[in-house]
Amino acid sequence: MTITKADIVEGVHQQVGIFSRKEAAELVELVFEILKETLGKGDKVKISGFGNFVVRHKKARKGRNPQTGKEITISERNVLTFQVSPVLKEMMNNKKPGGAAGGGGGAGTAGGSNS
Repeated sequence: MTITKADIVEGVHQQVGIFSRKEAAELVELVFEILKETLGKGDKVKISGFGNFVVRHKKARKGRNPQTGKEITISERNVLTFQVSPVLKEMMNNKKPGGAAGGGGGAGTAGGSNS
């Protein structure tokens, strides 16, 4: 399933409840504008419990056209990378955030894991 900006707006409207849909849309748009401006300046965006957005500069390099095999120059550019936080990574893998080390042997310790 893909989530869109409209889905985020609807979620803010429904879960917060004090905003109209228009106000929720303006709030979501403001957050994205701040993120874009920050990344546009080359600064890092760190969202606790979610991850880091980092702009990286890539130098020009030589590559090959896969269809013809001809050597080409790939121009220098900035790329946006995302580094997932350990909390989100754990959640995505159906583990409890901040997992307890040692003891318990509860439901999350089914076989096949080499810790």
